[in-house]
Amino acid sequence: MRAVGLITEYNPFHNGHLYHLRRSLELADAEVAVAVMSGHFLQRGEPALVDKWVRAEMALAAGVDVVVELPLPWACSSAPDFARGAIQALTDLGVNAVCFGSESGDLNALQHCADLLAGAHESVEQHTSAALRRGVTFPQARAQALADLFPDADTKEMLANPNNILGLAYLRALGEVGSPVVPLTLTRLGAGYHDLDAKEGIASATGIRQRLREGLDIDRLVPDPVANLLRETFSRGMGLDEDIYYRLMSAQILRQANDLTRYWWIEAGLEHRLIAAADQSAQLEELISNIKARHLTRTRVQRALVAVLLAIVKETAQSLLASPPSYLHLLAVSERGEAFLASRRKRRTIPLIQNFSRIQAILKRRYGAEPEVLQRAQNQLDLQVRASRIYSLLQKNFCGHRQRDYFESLRRGLRCSQGMQT
Repeated sequence: MRAVGLITEYNPFHNGHLYHLRRSLELADAEVAVAVMSGHFLQRGEPALVDKWVRAEMALAAGVDVVVELPLPWACSSAPDFARGAIQALTDLGVNAVCFGSESGDLNALQHCADLLAGAHESVEQHTSAALRRGVTFPQARAQALADLFPDADTKEMLANPNNILGLAYLRALGEVGSPVVPLTLTRLGAGYHDLDAKEGIASATGIRQRLREGLDIDRLVPDPVANLLRETFSRGMGLDEDIYYRLMSAQILRQANDLTRYWWIEAGLEHRLIAAADQSAQLEELISNIKARHLTRTRVQRALVAVLLAIVKETAQSLLASPPSYLHLLAVSERGEAFLASRRKRRTIPLIQNFSRIQAILKRRYGAEPEVLQRAQNQLDLQVRASRIYSLLQKNFCGHRQRDYFESLRRGLRCSQGMQT
């Protein structure tokens, strides 16, 4: 049973994702699609539009067979850590290939560029650090370093696009992990990552979220089951409320004013910008805008805000990122996905958890002989549960137990992608 891996956020699932899913199955000659999906907080430092269980249901309805959560802090990190965590997860799950979208669509060119970067890693870091000391943003510093080291125009163009950059990170992670998973890529269709307008019936997730904020129709941009799930979720007041997020975030900044530098992504001096912005801002966009500076990107600011909101201590994040995830959380599975997981069960080295009532016993049995490793697993669990509890506060009408990881059931379903209308 061949399986293709997908590294996703589905925020929300849209027609471009459906194209990616179907073409990935074709390119990999696979029967099963396995998605590693970010949880409640995403790679660019944003809370998800809807919670991870709703997004897993979207994926399942679209034809994904297995949805596994990419845990924090990997899910809310920069491209290298995000990619490494996802590749480690897919490798352990036993997929045969991983397929990612890219602006290039040329795997050989991407692999060549990834090899260049890997071979010149120390030089790239030195040039980047020098540029950062001059006060430019990290993307600008990295771009300048690469332009100096690799003046070839094709290489510079390759590194100017967000999906190419993630693709390069996946390729490098495959090499670093020593993974046997085969990489595949396909050309991204329709709107670009930051585009707000739809093209060829495909809009970016950013554009769809903007349309939702403006009360515009998105039915032609997402599969029918996804549109229904979004309507139902928001009608119940269970979608993300950005105003609540802003208020909780500001309260946490002001409450922790004397202790902000202990948190992940908060370098010395940034805490003063956070405090000043929280004192002067009236809504989320204003808060982010007031924190941003010439040397700080929006993404960098957003990740710092999530770290403060979730109280992610630097040392904890660094310790977790230095090793593979201690366990993986199974969110959704089809009948075919269950058969695939059963066929790979004996090969897995990372526990795959679907029933959290037994997680403490599972972690102690797996890591009990190694106290430091067990503590790392416990830190990962604490961070996951904290993220779910705090995310529930961002849902205006949430009711029930906030430790949802212990109470939400595994989403199950029949594969239905062949008959789906878009």
